[in-house]
Amino acid sequence: MNASHTAAPTRKEGHLPRLVMAILWSSFLMACVSSGVLFSLVDPVELVLLDSQVHLSQLGTYTVGFFLFWFLGAISSALTALLLAGAEPT
Repeated sequence: MNASHTAAPTRKEGHLPRLVMAILWSSFLMACVSSGVLFSLVDPVELVLLDSQVHLSQLGTYTVGFFLFWFLGAISSALTALLLAGAEPT
């Protein structure tokens, strides 16, 4: 018997960059949708956070909101990928 057939399979080369791009791309798409929905319902000029007016321009508020949604989506996608990493394929 050949030792290469009995060894545990290793991950393919280039798996990590592909996984990172899958996480970032899916979270980017979700950030686009989330910020679009939020800012179509809420005017950034009238945004109040912790009982005080937010002192950012409209563009600044849109930018901070988008990156916040992107960060939250990336964490969610990364946790999903982490949980699926140990799962056996069916």
